[in-house]
Amino acid sequence: MDNSQMATAAGDHPALPEAEALTMQAEWLAPARAQLWRWVQIARRHSVLDLGTGYGAVVPELVRRSGGRVVALDRELRPLRQPHSFAGAARVAADGSCLPFSDGSFDLIFTQLTLLWIPALDAVIADMWRTLRTGGVVVGLEPDYGGMIEYPPEVESRELWIASLSRAGADPYVARKLPSKLATQGFDVRVSLFDTLVPPSPDRFAFLEDLPLSAEERQELEVLERRAQTLSETWAQVAHLPFFLIRAIKL
Repeated sequence: MDNSQMATAAGDHPALPEAEALTMQAEWLAPARAQLWRWVQIARRHSVLDLGTGYGAVVPELVRRSGGRVVALDRELRPLRQPHSFAGAARVAADGSCLPFSDGSFDLIFTQLTLLWIPALDAVIADMWRTLRTGGVVVGLEPDYGGMIEYPPEVESRELWIASLSRAGADPYVARKLPSKLATQGFDVRVSLFDTLVPPSPDRFAFLEDLPLSAEERQELEVLERRAQTLSETWAQVAHLPFFLIRAIKL
């Protein structure tokens, strides 16, 4: 498959955040990915699928660190039309629950904040199993909004996240469900929690602004942002979203 070739099995989807926001999100999660790459020895993985690539924020990292072919897949055409983001990778537009690849095509499938948005989770997991070679691994980095830790109470946004994500069609509790679903499919599952806590970025509220909020919720969000801005000293506030670092091996 030529690097410039794109399938046209999927159309644009309006829920995708802008490229700058996804790049910032990928930068926040870089330390967690670094742990995962060490655990799965990514340099020995010769065929990699980036499932739910978006604008390809992680593609350069996959191309640089893996040992072979990288395929970047998303259901939206719009982000895939930016070839500079996907240098060294093939681009495919398709749905994750019906992957257009033959059995055993990959030895690593990577997903970051993608399964959160997929209702047909069992179908996606089954197709990941099908397209992985024996010994291949699913590497997942997915959040659990139900476990958010925030302090002080006057800047808590957890309920806004859960309500707006659910309204948008996402599953804010997806991470805690994945180990069981992957194991049921037959994967050997290993799970860790990212263990580093850093002072929160004020930009974290920007992602909430893009979600479907009621007028009252938007007013509440504005109040939260103003309160957070007044807490300027380091560690005056805590905002930690638990991420599950998942390695699911096809034995």
